Amino acid sequence: MKQPSAYLKMRILGAIDIAEGKTREERIKNVARLTFTDDDGERRIFTWRTIQTWLYRYKNHGITGMENSLRSDKGKPRKITPEELMEAINTALPHFREKGLLKMNIYRFCIEKGILSKNQISQTTFYRFVREHELLTQCTKDNKKRLAFSMQYANQLWQADTMFGPYVTDGKRHRQAKLIAFLDDASRVLCHGEFFFEENINSLVKCIKAAFYKRGVPEQLYVDNGSIYCCQEITLICARIGCILRHTPVRDAAAKGKVERFFRRVRDQFLSKQLDLSSIETLNRQFTEWAEDEYNTSNHSTIGMKPIDRFGLDLKRIRFLPPSEANDELFFAEDTRKVKKDNTFSFKNTRFETPVDLRDKQIQIRYERNKYNVVVIYYKGDRMGEAKPLDAVANGLLRRKENPK
Repeated sequence: MKQPSAYLKMRILGAIDIAEGKTREERIKNVARLTFTDDDGERRIFTWRTIQTWLYRYKNHGITGMENSLRSDKGKPRKITPEELMEAINTALPHFREKGLLKMNIYRFCIEKGILSKNQISQTTFYRFVREHELLTQCTKDNKKRLAFSMQYANQLWQADTMFGPYVTDGKRHRQAKLIAFLDDASRVLCHGEFFFEENINSLVKCIKAAFYKRGVPEQLYVDNGSIYCCQEITLICARIGCILRHTPVRDAAAKGKVERFFRRVRDQFLSKQLDLSSIETLNRQFTEWAEDEYNTSNHSTIGMKPIDRFGLDLKRIRFLPPSEANDELFFAEDTRKVKKDNTFSFKNTRFETPVDLRDKQIQIRYERNKYNVVVIYYKGDRMGEAKPLDAVANGLLRRKENPK
């Protein structure tokens, strides 16, 4: 049945004013018992909840709100991204000899091995994504002209990506862990890698923070177009630290060949071991030992030496974060507030006092994600100090001492 016209909706809303009933709800229900004729002569009856929704939209958005709008995420993946699906396909392809294989075989392999789950993507949706985004064509055939490249010095460029890992015990159930890794382009040193249950902004910030503290600050960071690598938080962090953020072409995993090759080494040499998967902390401890004691300290066939030794050759050129108690604030979330005339502002349902006089000023506040006990004030790029929760009683006592009778 076609959608009713805006003209018909306005006629129905107009009927509410003259309908019988003491309350608006009673009048709406009486209107719902009436029959209305649309422009094409079709007779229509609507429920009182539908009429109530139209009235709400009209009062809040006017006549423009009467038209039905499409879902903002219609046709877009809601449980898995094309990048994540291509990573799963790349994981499955080495297990098949034939490149012209059926999509059904790829899907079944990913489900059986736990790379994907049926809750994430159904078989028909898998087929549709592969067809629309040409994922199998992208994985099995690459006609793009490429040149082998390498940076001249360490920390000129880092490559970063996410790999789907093993299933790890999380309390009473098993969940798939995901490895976020940062690899130096020139030396092939693993700057930092860590497994997480969730591939989200908090995981990325924790990982990149550890990488910057361990190996210094890169001049450029090369990432794909995944949601966490395009978020505002990583853009802010790179801007604060002075690192250029670069993105690969869409659906071009080969552009980050070095970190993809590292992931293959992780699967072949680390995940093939008898690992203790009792917790994510235990898995990360084993991965750190393997990365520092085996990978970074073993001869790399491409550079002809140990990655950690190659990294050490450029140690004088590497820029580390300067010693400062405020370094952690480089990785904080950021928001904007307007200071009131009493030198306070509101944040997370709490009133704070600014450390200096910033009345009527627009300020930036930085705070640690999921922890709001520390709120730092910045004004025009300068750090003003930490804000304190408002203590009105203490301010009243201070005022009496300053103005004795």
